[in-house]
Amino acid sequence: MSSEENTPPRPGQLVFAGPRRAKPPRHLADLTVAERREAVVALGEKPFRADQLSRHYFDRLVDDPAEMPDLSKALREKLVPELLPRLLDPVRELACDGGDTHKTVWKAFDGVLFESVLMRYPDRVTMCVSSQAGCGMNCPFCATGQAGLTRNLSTAEIVEQVAAGQRALNQGRVAGGPGRVSNIVFMGMGEPLANYKAVLGAVRRITEPAPAGLGISQRGVTVSTVGLVPAIEKLTAEGLSVRLAVSLHAPDDELRDTLVPINTRWKVREVLDAAWGYARKTGRRVSIEYALIKDVNDQAWRADLLGRLLKGKLVHVNLIPLNPTPGSKWTASRPEDEREFVRRLAEHGVAVTVRDTRGREIDGACGQLAAAVKA
Repeated sequence: MSSEENTPPRPGQLVFAGPRRAKPPRHLADLTVAERREAVVALGEKPFRADQLSRHYFDRLVDDPAEMPDLSKALREKLVPELLPRLLDPVRELACDGGDTHKTVWKAFDGVLFESVLMRYPDRVTMCVSSQAGCGMNCPFCATGQAGLTRNLSTAEIVEQVAAGQRALNQGRVAGGPGRVSNIVFMGMGEPLANYKAVLGAVRRITEPAPAGLGISQRGVTVSTVGLVPAIEKLTAEGLSVRLAVSLHAPDDELRDTLVPINTRWKVREVLDAAWGYARKTGRRVSIEYALIKDVNDQAWRADLLGRLLKGKLVHVNLIPLNPTPGSKWTASRPEDEREFVRRLAEHGVAVTVRDTRGREIDGACGQLAAAVKA
């Protein structure tokens, strides 16, 4: 191995775990409605066949060609491999929280592993989806970030995580009976805005009415970022109404340069200015994600600094007690420090809640996703 390969990553440097890989196979969910029809015509069939396939995949959530009775066997054998190839196989499934939280480790066509988490609440069902296999942002307190980036996921690989979650609900494989996925959070493995084109395509497929897409409201979708300012500005211009979440984790550049290395490129105020631009354009409240780390970023003065930065803005703070990850030197804040942090933010008039840490026992909570398959 060369000395260059042994060199640790620089702050803010993207971290690749291995060589770039072949692209996933083309799938119906990668394509717009018009592109689906063009693809079917290119295969020698009438355009309406694309609409039939779309109804089966997006509306009926069928993943078995035998359950497509309006298509002959010959047509299925011709169209399904080209437009509905099998993208993901579950290699491990875990549940906790009385069966309300389900984590799935998925294996893609090339053996790449990544995870999604389904969380059932009394009033909603939320899917936490991955946008990349691994992550290149190199945040030291996050298991995903420490693993490095293997590759971007395709639009269809992202959409299939949601479709699979809805199938599990339909088939009674989630405690509590039938239900509907109502909320999507791009807070699984990866930095969503570093895979901008695929994530934008997934947002559109997830939110377009069936059979063009899955028909989930844009207002139920949250796209998270560590603060890729040009991509936030680009997202602002898309005309969407999804929520933006900024993984801030520190209000000052000195600490954030360490906790979120991309901060060496775009500083706290630049990131927040871009977020306020998004809020102005969309009218949507921005979520500030802040993992509370004992004696690192949970000091009262940092709560006051954060409060001053956010006061008067269209914003909500989600405080996240740090979830344990293997080998980490850090741990969650003391309860009294967490309470004081909340109090200080509230004194500045900033809306704040402490996140329910679902999935901690199965390494399915924030910062824990690492696509482990060992028992």
